[in-house]
Amino acid sequence: MKKALTLFLVFSCMMCFGLLQAQELQCDVRVNSNKVQGSDKTIYQNLQTSLYEFVNNTKFTEINFRQAEKIECSMLIDVTGREGDYITAEVSLALRRPVYKSNYSTPMFNYIDRKFVFEYTEGQTLDFNPNTYISNLTSTIGFYVYLFLGLDFDSFSLNGGDYFFEIAETIANAAPQEAGGDNGWSSTGRQNRHAIISDINNPSYAPLRQFLYDYHRNGLDVMAEHPDQGRENILSALANLQAVYERNSMCYFLQLIIESKRDEIIQIYSEGELKIRTEAANIMKAIDPSQSSRYDAMLQNQGM
Repeated sequence: MKKALTLFLVFSCMMCFGLLQAQELQCDVRVNSNKVQGSDKTIYQNLQTSLYEFVNNTKFTEINFRQAEKIECSMLIDVTGREGDYITAEVSLALRRPVYKSNYSTPMFNYIDRKFVFEYTEGQTLDFNPNTYISNLTSTIGFYVYLFLGLDFDSFSLNGGDYFFEIAETIANAAPQEAGGDNGWSSTGRQNRHAIISDINNPSYAPLRQFLYDYHRNGLDVMAEHPDQGRENILSALANLQAVYERNSMCYFLQLIIESKRDEIIQIYSEGELKIRTEAANIMKAIDPSQSSRYDAMLQNQGM
Protein backbone atom coordinates (compact mmCIF):
# COMPACT_ATOMS: atom_id res chain seq x y z
CA MET A 1 0.00 0.00 0.00
CA LYS A 2 1.38 3.42 -0.92
CA LYS A 3 0.74 4.84 2.53
CA ALA A 4 3.03 2.27 4.09
CA LEU A 5 5.99 3.30 1.92
CA THR A 6 9.02 4.14 3.97
CA LEU A 7 10.54 7.59 3.94
CA PHE A 8 13.51 6.05 2.18
CA LEU A 9 11.30 5.22 -0.77
CA VAL A 10 9.77 8.68 -0.77
CA PHE A 11 13.13 10.43 -0.73
CA SER A 12 14.52 8.15 -3.41
CA CYS A 13 11.79 9.06 -5.90
CA MET A 14 13.13 10.51 -9.13
CA MET A 15 11.19 12.87 -11.34
CA CYS A 16 9.31 11.42 -14.29
CA PHE A 17 6.96 13.44 -16.49
CA GLY A 18 5.86 11.02 -19.22
CA LEU A 19 2.27 9.91 -19.72
CA LEU A 20 2.51 6.66 -17.78
CA GLN A 21 0.09 4.40 -15.99
CA ALA A 22 -0.47 4.47 -12.21
CA GLN A 23 -0.53 8.26 -12.04
CA GLU A 24 -1.01 9.83 -8.60
CA LEU A 25 -4.08 12.07 -8.85
CA GLN A 26 -7.76 11.73 -9.53
CA CYS A 27 -8.52 15.40 -9.98
CA ASP A 28 -11.64 17.16 -11.17
CA VAL A 29 -10.33 20.08 -13.24
CA ARG A 30 -12.75 22.67 -14.56
CA VAL A 31 -12.54 26.09 -16.17
CA ASN A 32 -15.45 28.48 -15.70
CA SER A 33 -15.63 31.46 -18.08
CA ASN A 34 -19.10 32.76 -17.20
CA LYS A 35 -17.68 36.04 -15.91
CA VAL A 36 -15.96 36.80 -19.22
CA GLN A 37 -17.87 38.48 -22.03
CA GLY A 38 -17.73 37.14 -25.56
CA SER A 39 -19.27 34.24 -27.44
CA ASP A 40 -16.05 32.36 -28.23
CA LYS A 41 -15.61 29.89 -25.40
CA THR A 42 -13.45 27.46 -27.33
CA ILE A 43 -10.21 28.64 -25.76
CA TYR A 44 -11.54 27.96 -22.26
CA GLN A 45 -12.79 24.52 -23.24
CA ASN A 46 -9.39 23.72 -24.70
CA LEU A 47 -7.70 25.07 -21.57
CA GLN A 48 -9.85 22.82 -19.40
CA THR A 49 -9.00 19.76 -21.50
CA SER A 50 -5.28 20.58 -21.48
CA LEU A 51 -5.20 21.16 -17.73
CA TYR A 52 -7.19 18.02 -17.02
CA GLU A 53 -4.77 15.92 -19.04
CA PHE A 54 -1.76 17.65 -17.50
CA VAL A 55 -2.88 17.03 -13.92
CA ASN A 56 -4.36 13.57 -14.37
CA ASN A 57 -1.98 12.06 -16.92
CA THR A 58 1.39 13.50 -15.94
CA LYS A 59 3.47 11.17 -13.77
CA PHE A 60 4.79 13.43 -11.01
CA THR A 61 6.65 10.70 -9.09
CA GLU A 62 7.94 7.16 -9.66
CA ILE A 63 5.60 5.77 -7.02
CA ASN A 64 2.96 3.46 -8.46
CA PHE A 65 -0.56 4.17 -7.23
CA ARG A 66 -3.40 1.70 -7.56
CA GLN A 67 -6.62 3.20 -8.86
CA ALA A 68 -8.20 3.09 -5.39
CA GLU A 69 -5.16 4.86 -3.92
CA LYS A 70 -5.25 7.91 -6.17
CA ILE A 71 -5.45 11.23 -4.38
CA GLU A 72 -8.87 12.89 -4.63
CA CYS A 73 -8.77 16.59 -5.39
CA SER A 74 -10.32 19.33 -7.48
CA MET A 75 -9.23 22.53 -9.18
CA LEU A 76 -11.76 25.09 -10.42
CA ILE A 77 -10.26 27.89 -12.51
CA ASP A 78 -12.70 30.81 -12.45
CA VAL A 79 -11.71 33.18 -15.27
CA THR A 80 -12.28 36.83 -14.37
CA GLY A 81 -10.67 38.55 -17.33
CA ARG A 82 -8.76 38.11 -20.56
CA GLU A 83 -6.57 40.45 -22.60
CA GLY A 84 -5.09 38.82 -25.65
CA ASP A 85 -3.33 35.65 -24.53
CA TYR A 86 -3.24 36.75 -20.89
CA ILE A 87 -5.89 35.32 -18.61
CA THR A 88 -6.75 36.53 -15.10
CA ALA A 89 -8.40 33.98 -12.86
CA GLU A 90 -8.95 32.60 -9.40
CA VAL A 91 -8.38 28.93 -8.68
CA SER A 92 -10.37 27.09 -6.01
CA LEU A 93 -8.49 24.08 -4.68
CA ALA A 94 -9.76 21.18 -2.62
CA LEU A 95 -7.96 18.08 -1.36
CA ARG A 96 -9.75 15.16 0.28
CA ARG A 97 -8.55 12.02 2.04
CA PRO A 98 -10.55 8.82 2.65
CA VAL A 99 -10.97 7.83 6.28
CA TYR A 100 -10.19 4.23 7.24
CA LYS A 101 -13.17 1.86 7.37
CA SER A 102 -15.70 4.52 6.38
CA ASN A 103 -17.33 6.06 3.33
CA TYR A 104 -16.25 9.49 4.51
CA SER A 105 -13.57 11.69 2.96
CA THR A 106 -12.04 14.37 5.17
CA PRO A 107 -11.17 17.83 3.80
CA MET A 108 -7.39 18.24 3.86
CA PHE A 109 -7.04 21.58 2.09
CA ASN A 110 -9.59 24.12 0.88
CA TYR A 111 -8.19 27.29 -0.58
CA ILE A 112 -8.91 29.99 -3.16
CA ASP A 113 -5.84 31.43 -4.89
CA ARG A 114 -6.98 34.84 -6.10
CA LYS A 115 -3.74 35.81 -7.83
CA PHE A 116 -3.62 33.55 -10.86
CA VAL A 117 -2.53 35.34 -14.05
CA PHE A 118 -1.08 33.33 -16.92
CA GLU A 119 -0.51 33.27 -20.65
CA TYR A 120 -2.28 30.64 -22.74
CA THR A 121 -2.80 30.12 -26.46
CA GLU A 122 -4.95 27.43 -28.05
CA GLY A 123 -2.99 24.29 -28.77
CA GLN A 124 -0.22 25.28 -26.37
CA THR A 125 1.78 22.42 -24.91
CA LEU A 126 1.82 22.54 -21.12
CA ASP A 127 5.51 22.04 -20.41
CA PHE A 128 6.63 21.71 -16.81
CA ASN A 129 9.87 21.36 -14.92
CA PRO A 130 9.91 21.95 -11.13
CA ASN A 131 13.48 23.26 -11.29
CA THR A 132 12.87 25.78 -14.06
CA TYR A 133 10.16 28.38 -14.45
CA ILE A 134 8.54 27.81 -17.86
CA SER A 135 5.12 29.41 -17.40
CA ASN A 136 2.99 30.70 -14.57
CA LEU A 137 0.25 28.31 -15.63
CA THR A 138 2.18 25.09 -15.17
CA SER A 139 4.28 26.34 -12.26
CA THR A 140 1.19 27.29 -10.28
CA ILE A 141 -0.69 24.07 -11.02
CA GLY A 142 2.45 21.98 -10.49
CA PHE A 143 3.04 23.73 -7.17
CA TYR A 144 -0.39 22.71 -5.92
CA VAL A 145 0.02 19.16 -7.19
CA TYR A 146 3.13 18.72 -5.04
CA LEU A 147 1.43 20.48 -2.15
CA PHE A 148 -1.41 17.95 -2.42
CA LEU A 149 1.04 15.06 -2.53
CA GLY A 150 2.89 16.34 0.53
CA LEU A 151 -0.25 16.86 2.59
CA ASP A 152 -1.59 13.44 1.68
CA PHE A 153 1.64 11.64 2.56
CA ASP A 154 2.01 13.62 5.79
CA SER A 155 -1.39 12.35 6.90
CA PHE A 156 -0.29 8.71 6.61
CA SER A 157 3.28 8.87 7.94
CA LEU A 158 4.95 11.46 10.12
CA ASN A 159 6.73 13.97 7.85
CA GLY A 160 6.07 11.63 4.93
CA GLY A 161 5.52 14.62 2.65
CA ASP A 162 9.03 16.05 3.04
CA TYR A 163 10.13 15.17 -0.49
CA PHE A 164 7.07 16.73 -2.11
CA PHE A 165 7.16 19.89 0.00
CA GLU A 166 10.78 20.38 -0.98
CA ILE A 167 9.80 20.25 -4.65
CA ALA A 168 6.93 22.69 -4.04
CA GLU A 169 9.39 25.12 -2.45
CA THR A 170 11.76 24.67 -5.39
CA ILE A 171 8.92 25.66 -7.74
CA ALA A 172 8.11 28.71 -5.61
CA ASN A 173 11.75 29.81 -5.48
CA ALA A 174 12.16 29.41 -9.25
CA ALA A 175 9.16 31.63 -10.01
CA PRO A 176 9.86 35.32 -10.76
CA GLN A 177 9.29 37.91 -8.08
CA GLU A 178 6.94 40.61 -9.36
CA ALA A 179 8.36 44.07 -8.73
CA GLY A 180 5.87 46.38 -7.05
CA GLY A 181 3.11 43.79 -6.95
CA ASP A 182 2.12 40.30 -5.92
CA ASN A 183 1.72 37.55 -8.49
CA GLY A 184 1.29 34.90 -5.81
CA TRP A 185 4.98 34.10 -5.55
CA SER A 186 6.18 37.02 -3.44
CA SER A 187 8.61 36.00 -0.71
CA THR A 188 7.54 39.00 1.38
CA GLY A 189 3.76 38.61 1.30
CA ARG A 190 1.94 36.62 3.98
CA GLN A 191 -1.01 35.23 2.03
CA ASN A 192 0.33 33.57 -1.09
CA ARG A 193 1.90 30.36 -2.38
CA HIS A 194 5.34 31.23 -1.10
CA ALA A 195 3.96 31.88 2.39
CA ILE A 196 2.15 28.53 2.45
CA ILE A 197 5.17 26.42 1.58
CA SER A 198 7.52 28.51 3.73
CA ASP A 199 5.30 27.87 6.75
CA ILE A 200 5.12 24.15 6.02
CA ASN A 201 8.90 23.82 5.74
CA ASN A 202 9.67 26.11 8.68
CA PRO A 203 11.06 24.03 11.58
CA SER A 204 9.43 26.47 14.01
CA TYR A 205 6.05 25.29 12.79
CA ALA A 206 6.87 21.56 12.91
CA PRO A 207 3.86 20.90 15.22
CA LEU A 208 1.62 21.56 12.20
CA ARG A 209 3.17 18.57 10.44
CA GLN A 210 2.71 16.52 13.61
CA PHE A 211 -0.93 17.60 13.63
CA LEU A 212 -1.48 16.36 10.09
CA TYR A 213 -0.33 12.88 11.09
CA ASP A 214 -1.89 12.63 14.55
CA TYR A 215 -5.26 14.08 13.51
CA HIS A 216 -5.71 11.79 10.52
CA ARG A 217 -3.81 8.56 11.21
CA ASN A 218 -4.22 8.36 14.99
CA GLY A 219 -7.54 10.20 15.16
CA LEU A 220 -9.94 9.90 12.25
CA ASP A 221 -8.63 6.52 11.11
CA VAL A 222 -9.43 4.88 14.47
CA MET A 223 -12.85 6.46 15.00
CA ALA A 224 -14.80 3.84 13.06
CA GLU A 225 -13.82 1.19 15.62
CA HIS A 226 -12.91 3.31 18.65
CA PRO A 227 -14.67 6.70 18.49
CA ASP A 228 -13.80 7.81 22.03
CA GLN A 229 -10.13 6.95 21.55
CA GLY A 230 -10.16 8.79 18.24
CA ARG A 231 -11.55 11.92 19.90
CA GLU A 232 -8.87 11.77 22.59
CA ASN A 233 -6.14 11.44 19.98
CA ILE A 234 -7.55 14.33 17.95
CA LEU A 235 -7.61 16.41 21.14
CA SER A 236 -3.88 15.76 21.53
CA ALA A 237 -3.40 16.76 17.88
CA LEU A 238 -5.24 20.04 18.47
CA ALA A 239 -2.64 20.93 21.09
CA ASN A 240 -0.10 21.14 18.25
CA LEU A 241 -2.19 23.83 16.58
CA GLN A 242 -2.35 25.73 19.85
CA ALA A 243 1.43 25.52 20.24
CA VAL A 244 1.96 27.17 16.84
CA TYR A 245 -0.77 29.73 17.50
CA GLU A 246 0.97 30.80 20.70
CA ARG A 247 4.22 31.09 18.77
CA ASN A 248 2.74 33.05 15.87
CA SER A 249 -1.01 33.58 15.62
CA MET A 250 -0.55 34.95 12.08
CA CYS A 251 1.00 31.76 10.68
CA TYR A 252 -0.79 31.45 7.34
CA PHE A 253 -0.72 27.67 7.04
CA LEU A 254 -2.18 27.39 10.55
CA GLN A 255 -5.05 29.63 9.47
CA LEU A 256 -5.67 27.46 6.41
CA ILE A 257 -5.74 24.29 8.52
CA ILE A 258 -8.28 25.82 10.87
CA GLU A 259 -10.49 26.96 8.00
CA SER A 260 -10.34 23.53 6.35
CA LYS A 261 -11.00 21.58 9.56
CA ARG A 262 -13.35 23.85 11.52
CA ASP A 263 -16.68 22.29 10.50
CA GLU A 264 -15.33 18.76 10.89
CA ILE A 265 -13.95 19.43 14.37
CA ILE A 266 -17.31 20.84 15.43
CA GLN A 267 -19.02 17.70 14.15
CA ILE A 268 -16.54 15.38 15.88
CA TYR A 269 -16.94 17.06 19.27
CA SER A 270 -20.70 17.44 19.12
CA GLU A 271 -20.74 13.92 20.53
CA GLY A 272 -18.72 11.93 23.03
CA GLU A 273 -17.48 12.50 26.55
CA LEU A 274 -18.30 16.03 27.69
CA LYS A 275 -14.93 16.54 29.39
CA ILE A 276 -13.03 15.80 26.17
CA ARG A 277 -15.41 17.90 24.13
CA THR A 278 -15.00 20.84 26.51
CA GLU A 279 -11.21 20.65 26.30
CA ALA A 280 -11.41 20.60 22.51
CA ALA A 281 -13.79 23.57 22.52
CA ASN A 282 -11.44 25.55 24.76
CA ILE A 283 -8.50 24.95 22.43
CA MET A 284 -10.48 25.91 19.36
CA LYS A 285 -11.86 29.05 20.99
CA ALA A 286 -8.31 30.06 21.86
CA ILE A 287 -6.96 29.62 18.32
CA ASP A 288 -10.12 30.54 16.39
CA PRO A 289 -11.73 33.20 18.61
CA SER A 290 -14.01 34.66 15.95
CA GLN A 291 -15.91 31.37 15.89
CA SER A 292 -16.22 30.93 19.67
CA SER A 293 -20.01 30.78 19.61
CA ARG A 294 -19.92 27.79 17.27
CA TYR A 295 -17.56 25.90 19.57
CA ASP A 296 -19.80 26.69 22.54
CA ALA A 297 -22.82 25.44 20.60
CA MET A 298 -21.26 22.01 20.04
CA LEU A 299 -21.38 21.47 23.81
CA GLN A 300 -25.14 21.96 24.08
CA ASN A 301 -25.65 18.22 23.71
CA GLN A 302 -24.59 17.20 27.20
CA GLY A 303 -23.65 13.71 26.00
CA MET A 304 -21.82 11.52 28.50
